Amino acid sequence: MRQRVGAFDIYVFDKLPSTQRYLVDALKKNKITAPAAVICKEQADGIGSRENQWEGMEGNFFASIAVPLSLLPEDLPLASASIYFSFLMKQVLQKEAESVWLKWPNDFYTESKKAGGTMTQKVGDILVCGMGINLKTAREPYGTLSLKTDARKVLECYLKALEKFPEWKQVFSEYRVEFEKSKGYSVHIENHRKSLENAQLCEDGSLLIEGKKVYSLR
Repeated sequence: MRQRVGAFDIYVFDKLPSTQRYLVDALKKNKITAPAAVICKEQADGIGSRENQWEGMEGNFFASIAVPLSLLPEDLPLASASIYFSFLMKQVLQKEAESVWLKWPNDFYTESKKAGGTMTQKVGDILVCGMGINLKTAREPYGTLSLKTDARKVLECYLKALEKFPEWKQVFSEYRVEFEKSKGYSVHIENHRKSLENAQLCEDGSLLIEGKKVYSLR
């Protein structure tokens, strides 16, 4: 099924192996034109961090969004695009799930449990952003936001917020405050776990860890 929200065409499926793989392939074959989004009720082979699989239980959020680079704010550092896309989604989710926050660079947390994540990739002059978020259900050790609304509604609200394309400096000024929550956690960098306790957040969204600059991990 196909519908439209603002400038975005939305392609709706009952089940896909991966919304990200489907959208990237469709863009390369000119079957879909950006701006567009793909969403499914159930995802069989989602992509998680470090090429792990993200389990796709029915009722949760599985979607990928394609945006032409020309529509993105001029001050957005592409290396930190996942922070930008993720933080805008966090603001949408927070209206119904106050406990949700964004761990650097692109993981959705509810209190101390991971509830989802974001990945971005460039396809020609298009940026593709994929998200998997536990809206309804999750198995340990993951968390769930326990939203009353459904994934389609979340996507529609997100696309309306995204279409305003706020400047990076505006998004970053708000994320800078929230970044302090990330300091109690760690990230994998070049297959090594690094604490964020003493990490310094830079204006372009990168981190200084042990004297080395690190950008968004996926």
